Amino acid sequence: MTDEEEGPVGAQEPKRAKRKRRPADRPSTIRDVAAKAGVSVATVSRTLAGNYPVSAETRERVMAAVDSLHYVVNVHAKALSGRVAGPIALVLRDITGPSLAHVAAGVEEEAGSRGRLSLVCSTKDDTKREDDLVQLMREQHAAAVLLVGGTVTDDAYHRRMAGYAKALDSAGSRLVLCGRPPLPAGVPATVVDYDNRGGAFQATAHLLTAGHRRVLFLGGAPGFSSAEERRLGYRDALRAHGVPYVDELDTSGDYTRASGYLRTRETLSAGVGFTAVFAGSDVVALGALAALREAGLSVPREVSVVGFDDVPFAADLTPALTTVRVPYEELGRTAVRLALDREVGFASDNHVVLSTQLVIRDSVRPPAG
Repeated sequence: MTDEEEGPVGAQEPKRAKRKRRPADRPSTIRDVAAKAGVSVATVSRTLAGNYPVSAETRERVMAAVDSLHYVVNVHAKALSGRVAGPIALVLRDITGPSLAHVAAGVEEEAGSRGRLSLVCSTKDDTKREDDLVQLMREQHAAAVLLVGGTVTDDAYHRRMAGYAKALDSAGSRLVLCGRPPLPAGVPATVVDYDNRGGAFQATAHLLTAGHRRVLFLGGAPGFSSAEERRLGYRDALRAHGVPYVDELDTSGDYTRASGYLRTRETLSAGVGFTAVFAGSDVVALGALAALREAGLSVPREVSVVGFDDVPFAADLTPALTTVRVPYEELGRTAVRLALDREVGFASDNHVVLSTQLVIRDSVRPPAG
């Protein structure tokens, strides 16, 4: 008698009468399925895996038992055997920011189209938590771990990223840096960045072309890669237009509404003259607009304002905000695509830089007088 066949009813009844009933609160196991279907554990395993021929009648009995017992396949075991596709893990400092939410949307869209689960994790800017998350994703056999957002790229950062990349690579996974600069040659990582410097150049040049010569720059935190690139773009535009750099017009701070408001108000209170503001993010621009209105200054009649990011609310402001569009969703899609293409052996780039675009709306006009 094969393991797919049932014996005579009389021979089976005594054994079934002695079998202990499965506790209602215990999850069903593959042994429970085998017992209910009257086949061996090996036959259940082969039926569910689909990698071994079984009869139609046997398959029907096994699947009926699976449905009846609400049996769930051990996905972790399948991952270890390589029979299930690993998830895509997205690791962010903060999941509440509008721009990072768009990156997550792009990741989810591309991962879903390829039949992959996407996981979103937040570090709250805690390096230890980031370490733990990367290790957890390695243990969970994630297909790729995407680290998103600007960071301070010092020696300690490069050592940490190299460690992540090598550990993930050894487990068949891939480290993908999104919105971050590349790592030294030889580190097994993929980078998907966007043109911060070029976008900031466009924004500042737009103001200078309109006739402004004193442009207040509300930049990001010192040392952060994206913030430093935007600051360089601001200074590049000043040089290209022959406009002197003024240190007191170049400010640093967080990319928050409160920071934009306070820095604009403090600059006004200090009597530092300017006719335009280039905010390092649209959220910072919101704070700047509030401070200007509080001071009785009209935008754009008296002061022009340009932002960066093109988050959804930018077009709904009064006036509609001129800003730099960053392809955040495409950033997420490209990161997943490059990681998964590499997984299946397709040649792919290790470093891709997406372009940014100046979106002209109503918040800029030539200076008064």
